Amino acid sequence: MVKLVFPKDFLWGTATASYQIEGAWNEDGKGESTWDRFSHTPGAIYQNQNGDVACDHYHRYEEDVKLMAEIGLKAYRFSISWPRIFPEGRGKINPKGVSFYERLINKLLEKNIKPAITLYHWDLPQALEDKGGWLNRDTAKYFSEYASFIFYKFGDMVPIWITLNEPFVNAFLGYAWGWHAPGKKDLKGAFVAGHNLLLAHGLAVQAYKEGGYNGNIGITINVAAVYPYTNSEEDLRAVQVQDAFENRWFIEPIFRKKYPEVIWKILEKNYLSFDFPISDFDIISSPIDFLGINYYTRNIVAHDESNKFLGLKRIEGPNERTEMGWEIYPDGLYDILIQLYRDYKIPIYITENGAAYNDKLENGKVEDNKRIEYLREHIKRAYFAIRDGVDLRGYFIWSLMDNFEWAHGYSKRFGIIYVDYDTQKRILKDSAYFYKKVIEENGIEE
Repeated sequence: MVKLVFPKDFLWGTATASYQIEGAWNEDGKGESTWDRFSHTPGAIYQNQNGDVACDHYHRYEEDVKLMAEIGLKAYRFSISWPRIFPEGRGKINPKGVSFYERLINKLLEKNIKPAITLYHWDLPQALEDKGGWLNRDTAKYFSEYASFIFYKFGDMVPIWITLNEPFVNAFLGYAWGWHAPGKKDLKGAFVAGHNLLLAHGLAVQAYKEGGYNGNIGITINVAAVYPYTNSEEDLRAVQVQDAFENRWFIEPIFRKKYPEVIWKILEKNYLSFDFPISDFDIISSPIDFLGINYYTRNIVAHDESNKFLGLKRIEGPNERTEMGWEIYPDGLYDILIQLYRDYKIPIYITENGAAYNDKLENGKVEDNKRIEYLREHIKRAYFAIRDGVDLRGYFIWSLMDNFEWAHGYSKRFGIIYVDYDTQKRILKDSAYFYKKVIEENGIEE
């Protein structure tokens, strides 16, 4: 067996998000978030479940960090709950919220685990949503104030910063399609929200750079490699459109100071015109240190006249699917890494990659062989990308533990740690032991 050995300082980690694991939704002075409001709306979430308790990480973080150390994690990516710090989104600071993250960061550093902080993973303070949320340009300014405070508190303790997680999902699932908080259905609004999210990102990057901190700052974008159903000219154009819409819409303004032309033309054709100030793009394109990508699956697309907006449809691939219904396609990770590095020449982190399966706890164990296979194949593609010239710095599994999976509630398990939601007992799955070995050996057998 050939051993695929990763670079010496490669960061092996796992990822979580505040609303999905913390619980304590209204404790110790925390303000209401859009996800608190949305998940308390009847019919919004699977079986009307919510994140009120989630994994109770707010009270059990010490135990959770101990488990991270047992697995041997080099890094842990987590998000800060904005309304836990600023209950009203701005103004008055909640010291108990600040203290929680301070204790968590110190505990991670004690165990030699690098904290990687995401400033915003979708839980906007409801007080700001009441003023328009991401449809309100001022929210970008408030985000910058919040970010500046967090940098001031933790900038010297934390080496890796991510401004936003998946702005595409927040903008379109939250504001266009209504599947996520705040549950709005306004396509034009989604593009406005997306622009204001990018503006918030740029302002936070500027604040970080001006603060002279020692770490690195970037953004995390969800990506899917896109392939044509046939090699017809129409299907190849559909690939270009899908790639521009889902992958590039939030990347091009950062690196190229403009939105992808192909989507801009579609917007104009559909009488959706936007007059974003040109000076915004100077802020949005503030230089970042890395690009974070979340990869789970690919898209196969074909031309489709009946889709009046993008003019395409998605085709189901032939491979096995995860519990989310997502096709398993590891080669897509390699392909997208090669494409993004070729186009933007920037260090990359895989900030999420993983799979949901119907895990069963039997005799105190969880044998999740399918997840192990999924991780193994994707880690191999990450290695091949490095071998072929991509400056890939780290790999974070989604997720550290089973948690509240947004609109799916607790019906989907992504964790390498099993959570019994009735007792809050944590059990390392076989995939956690697999990952422990990968980390120890800094590599994997081909």
